[in-house]
Amino acid sequence: MFNSTVSYQPTTSVIIPVYNGEKDLPALLQCLGEQTYPRTEVEYIFIDNNSTDRTAEILQETVTQWQTRGLKLITATENNIQSSYAARNRGIKMAIGEILAFTDADCRPTPDWLTQLVKPFIDPRIGIVAGEIAALTGGNWLEQYAERNHFMCQQFLLAHPFSPYGQTANLGIRKETFRAVGLFRPYLTTGGDADICWRILRETHWQLTYAPRAIVHHRHRSTLKELKSQLRRYGRSNRYLHQLYGVELMKEFTAKDLITGLGRWLLKDLPKNSVKFLIGKGDLIDLINTPVNLIGFQSRSEGQKTAILPDRADFIDRLSEEKP
Repeated sequence: MFNSTVSYQPTTSVIIPVYNGEKDLPALLQCLGEQTYPRTEVEYIFIDNNSTDRTAEILQETVTQWQTRGLKLITATENNIQSSYAARNRGIKMAIGEILAFTDADCRPTPDWLTQLVKPFIDPRIGIVAGEIAALTGGNWLEQYAERNHFMCQQFLLAHPFSPYGQTANLGIRKETFRAVGLFRPYLTTGGDADICWRILRETHWQLTYAPRAIVHHRHRSTLKELKSQLRRYGRSNRYLHQLYGVELMKEFTAKDLITGLGRWLLKDLPKNSVKFLIGKGDLIDLINTPVNLIGFQSRSEGQKTAILPDRADFIDRLSEEKP
């Protein structure tokens, strides 16, 4: 058995794909600069995936600023394939860390995020660690809706009926596992998080565990258009994983679902929640939860129905011993 009290701080590479991250980068970089993990044991690798805004300029400015603080920031580009998974693969090939930690530009890690994410890897049986993803508190009603409904909560994914997995918004993976199963599928645009976890769990002896204290806060969508786009992507992911693994498809949204859902909302939920709202025991989210749920159901269904698995989805790049 391993000793959980022993300090364990292996070399670690944090890999972040970025596409037009101008608005998010300053806050993310501040959070990463405040990490408690030993600076001598960590590098932060940002991969610019064809950004057209000031992403490259912001990153280059930060490289210089961080050097004076003893922080190591590395930048690179992935211009051949427009996919966050292809960008992550570029970072993996550059990384020197024994442990690879993944997050995204719209995330805000807590100061001890990396320390808590790496800690379970002291157990040699662990190949994947999923941290928790919490809402970045916002005043927008859609952000509050997403927070209320636990969007992106890792605990639900760890209980996935097909097989557990974690999202790359907060995921640690032992680099050696990529040598065993290959890298992310670079031509996938969604679903690659589940795919890499399932390949590792199916093809190797390594296990997945949960680190609830390794927390990143995620910025939720603030407009209905953005929310629908996100949920259509979830629907596409389900279709891709169905074709790759036989994952069960979700129920298709129908006119009957719309009529039944709106009827229940108008006749039951809305009157009840309106009274609660008026007496100060409810809020706006209670009032609009059902219709937004229906919009989400329809968006996921549309994404699943219209998804076409990319032609080169079967391609899996390998991790060579040589650095690019």
